[in-house]
Amino acid sequence: MLDVQEIWKLLPHRYPFLLVDRVLEMPSDQKIIAIKNVTINEPMFTGHFPETPVFPGVLLVEALAQAAGILAFHTRKRSINDGYIYYLAGTDRTKFKRSVVPGDQVRLEVEILNLRSHWMKAEGKAYVGDQLACSTLLTCAEQQSNR
Repeated sequence: MLDVQEIWKLLPHRYPFLLVDRVLEMPSDQKIIAIKNVTINEPMFTGHFPETPVFPGVLLVEALAQAAGILAFHTRKRSINDGYIYYLAGTDRTKFKRSVVPGDQVRLEVEILNLRSHWMKAEGKAYVGDQLACSTLLTCAEQQSNR
């Protein structure tokens, strides 16, 4: 549904911190399914961990938060050029169930639980195949950007 060039219109992140490669679908204004392709040439693998590379859990949460940001822009019919930005304001009940390693394709699923004027609560789940890798509750805050 959205390729990386379309994602650039919605998120301020760029390499090496853009963690959403493609949006597969937004079946409603409440849910997004996106993809993160994990490759060995990503900079975090030089130090986490060189002998046994593991994608950092905190970056899985960030990838889910970025997918939530795309969903927030879509739901509110805005783009980054409209002067708004969405920040990760908190996480709750975060659990990691399996390691993510180079070669994995992570499916990011985020569903809005509560949407208010300047913040959003959402449930995020990251899967590798059918295996749950991470689940979390996200709080995202909307602010006007300085652009």
